[in-house]
Order: sequence, then structure tokens, then C-alpha cells
Amino acid sequence: MPQKWLSIIGIGEDGLEGLSTAARSLIDHAEILVGGDRHLDMLESDPRERIVWTSPITESIQQILNYQKKRSVCVLASGDPMWYGIGITLTKQIPLDQIIITPYPSTFSLICARLGWSMAEVETLSLCGRSPALLQSYIYPNAKLLVLSSDRTTPKIAAEILTKRGFGDSKFMVLEHLGGKKERIILGIGRDISLFENVSDLNAIAIECIPNSEAKIYSRTAGLPDHAYHHDGQLTKREVRAITLSALAPNAGELLWDVGAGCGSIGIEWMRTHRNCRAIAIEKSRTEYIADNANSLGTPNLEIIKGTAPDVLKNLPTPDAIFIGGGITTDGMIETCWDSLRSQGRLVANVVTLEGEQKLFTWQKKLGGSLTRISIERAESVGSFLGWKPMMPVTQWLIKKP
Repeated sequence: MPQKWLSIIGIGEDGLEGLSTAARSLIDHAEILVGGDRHLDMLESDPRERIVWTSPITESIQQILNYQKKRSVCVLASGDPMWYGIGITLTKQIPLDQIIITPYPSTFSLICARLGWSMAEVETLSLCGRSPALLQSYIYPNAKLLVLSSDRTTPKIAAEILTKRGFGDSKFMVLEHLGGKKERIILGIGRDISLFENVSDLNAIAIECIPNSEAKIYSRTAGLPDHAYHHDGQLTKREVRAITLSALAPNAGELLWDVGAGCGSIGIEWMRTHRNCRAIAIEKSRTEYIADNANSLGTPNLEIIKGTAPDVLKNLPTPDAIFIGGGITTDGMIETCWDSLRSQGRLVANVVTLEGEQKLFTWQKKLGGSLTRISIERAESVGSFLGWKPMMPVTQWLIKKP
């Protein structure tokens, strides 16, 4: 058995004919073939053993792992296996020195070639097996989006999302069967939703985002407008939220615990800073607000845990940062959070009560860190004039764990 027992071959809409000699050789010499029905049907008369992808895919992955260094396995994939593809999943579980990867031009590359768009200037995302709400965080004026569709319903869903956000004038291009004999491009604008009702399951979408005068435009910078959230008043206000996210200092791929999450604003804006940021919102009573806000603001993967901290914090994944927005005076809250935080992780706590301040002062004397008083005043009407109306001052404790 050669050291590289697993090959992953990207295939385009033109099938086996579009493969290089090297890629075809890897397929021909494999003992086990793995793929979806569409790809395996290209080798319909081939008698070799096959593995068809299951749902969930973990069962098929385990079958492949069972052959590790025992049989030669060839996985057939669409386009570039390393761009939202099966190659990512497999290389996380199998050493790279045991794998040969032969990509085909990705769907994104083919779209840019058709439209003359620069790959360096587009936003890319996949909605294959993912919530369409992810699209929400990619929408901004003049953005060029490339979207992998789950099936024929995705273009219509995407058009509805943009139209509801006030981007109904956006240019839509639905590209079917790219690179094959049945290739077709459907052109339209987002609000003409009926144009996207009869498309192929095998499609991708290119969108040039164009807002109208009433479009909801949300920056990725921390401090979204308060009206962007569905809430009952329990919301960290915009200015305090921006300061708090700055203190939490999110980095790509990091995990936040948002303890006493209220309507979820801190966790949501943490995730909006980078597509790989993760967050867990812990809240005892407002989880429906959190779910609604997460979907409408493009972070549907925000994990929501309904319950009372610190009891529900046990056995959660180790966080890189923790925000305590409520329940600071609860017995064991700070102790549990501090013990759970990784080394070099950040803990930020906001309070508005004297009892909360007393708790923070005690722990600041014990562990260190900085205390900051945040006072915000907004100009509001006083009869026919304007006057300054102060918000409740917020005391913030920030500490980095040694």
C-alpha cells in the first residue's frame, strides 16, 4: 500500500472528460470509489466497491477511515474540494501526507470568469446545508456576492432576503450547470422573485448588492443601532455595546460566552466581526428574542442555551472570552467564569447597580484588571428644545487571565 492511500478528485460539470491524465489515473487505480450518486454514475459500469455519501455524512467518513492505509480510496467531489468541499472535512481527520488532492476550477472561479469579476473583490459563502440567514451579514452596498446554492429554492430565498432588507434592486445572476453542455445564466433583479422559481437544483448565484433609499444597512463594526434588535428593553445600548466589544477584542475563530445575554446583542456582534467567530448565549428567559435577532442579523449559528448561570455553564467548551451582562451578584458566577476561561482569555463584566459595583470592586482588588465608568448622554426633546438625557452609568470590569 503506497503512503498516499487517499485521493480527492475535483470534477466539473463536463465530467470525466474534463479531468487531467493524472486525475484520471488516480481514479482508475483506486480500489474504493466514494461520492454522491451524480459522480459515481459517471462510472456506472465500473465493478469496484463504492461508498455513497450518507446523511449525516459522519457514517461515510468513518467508512473511509476504516480503510486507512489498508485500501486505496478515491473520493469524487465537485469543483475544488478545498473550497467549502469534502477536502476540508477529510484533511481535518487524515494527515495530509496520506492524501493527494487534485482540484478542478471552483464554481466561484468559473462565475468570475463568466462575469469578469475579480476573485479578490468578491464575498463567497455556501448555503449548502446551511441556514439562508447567513446571507444577512454579507449584504452591504455594492457588495459582489458569490453563493453556492443548496437546491433550486435557494435563488428565490436569497431574492426574498435582499428584497426585505431594501436591496430589491440588486442584480441577480443564477448560473446553472457551469462548465457543462446545459450551462445557462438567468439574469434579473432581486424584487422580480418569480424569475427564480424554475431553476435547476445545480446552480450558484452571483449578486451585485444595490440598496434603495429605505435599505437596512448594518456595518460589521461593533455598535449596531438599537433599532436593529427585537427586544423588550433588556438590551446593551449601542455606545456601551461598542465599548464592550472593544474590550472583549474578538479574533477570528475565538469562542465567546455571553452570560446573561438578554436579547443577544453582544454575542451577535462578536460573531459579526468575523465569519469564524463563535458564541454561546446563555439566557434564562429571552431566548426567542435572541433567536430572532441572530437570524435577522446573519448569525444563525449562535448557540443559545436557556437556563440560569452559573449552573448551566458546566461542561461547555472552553471560551476565549466571557462577557457577563447579567447575574453578576449570583453566588459562584465570577468564580465559575474565571475558572472556565482559558489562559490569556478576557473577561468583561458590566453592571449598573451599587451591589454589582461592590462585587466588581471586590474581585478587582483580588484579581486585578481595570474598572471603567461609562456615562452616555443623548440629546432628546425638552419641549421645543433639545436637552441632554443621561443613560444609566455602566461600570465595566476588564481582566485578562494570566
